[in-house]
Amino acid sequence: MTGEPTRVLVVDDEGQILRALRVVLREAGFDVVPATTVAEALDRAAVRPPQAAIVDLILPDGDGIEVTRTLREWSDMPILVLSAVGDEEQKVKALEAGADDYITKPFGARELVARLQAALRRAGRASDEPAIAVDGLRVDLAARTVRRDGEEIHLTPIEFDLLRMLVRNRGRLLTHRMLLAEVWGPEYVDDIQPLRTHIARLRAKIEPGEKAKYILTDPGVGYRFTQ
Repeated sequence: MTGEPTRVLVVDDEGQILRALRVVLREAGFDVVPATTVAEALDRAAVRPPQAAIVDLILPDGDGIEVTRTLREWSDMPILVLSAVGDEEQKVKALEAGADDYITKPFGARELVARLQAALRRAGRASDEPAIAVDGLRVDLAARTVRRDGEEIHLTPIEFDLLRMLVRNRGRLLTHRMLLAEVWGPEYVDDIQPLRTHIARLRAKIEPGEKAKYILTDPGVGYRFTQ
C-alpha cells in the first residue's frame, strides 16, 4: 500500500504560473497546497504543514525571503524559490535565509520536478554519513581522506573543509558567503577571491578532466556539488 502523496506548499501570485505549477506537480504525484501571498502561505503552512515548498520571490504583501525565513524557524523541509533572471541578489538572500535551491523563470516542468525530487532526496539522507562516494570520488569525512578511482588525493585543510561542506550538502547550491563563513569564519564573508582561488585548486586536484564534473558553479552566486 502506498503512503500519502508528498504535500508541497506552492506560493505565487501570478494565476497562470500557479495553475501551471498545480498541474505539473499533481501529475508528478504531489499534493499541492496553493497560496498567493505571504500571509496566506504562512497560514496554510501552519494549518497543513507541508513536506516541501516552492516560493516565488516577489509577492504582493512581502517576498519569498520572508516566507523562507519564517518556515525555517520551525521546519527543515526543502524550499525552492522561483526568481526572475535579474534577481541575483535576491537569490543569494533567499539561499542565505534557508532556501535549498532556486529555479529561474521561465522554467521547464521536468526541471522543476527533478529539482524538487532531488531536494526531497537530500532531506531524507542522514547528515552524519561517514563517507560519501560519487562517480569514482570517495570522501571519508571521519578520516579526512579523498580518493579518486582508488588513488589518494592530498588536499590542504582548507581544500578539504570546502569539499566536506559541499559534499555534505550535495546538490544544494551554497552561496559564497555560506562557504566563507563556514570555512574561514564570519569576518571573511566578503573575501570572495580567496574562495575562488581555493575552489580552482580543489577542482584541479579532484576533477578528472577540464570540464567540471563534481563542483558546479552558479556564476555570481556560489557552488554546488553534483547530485
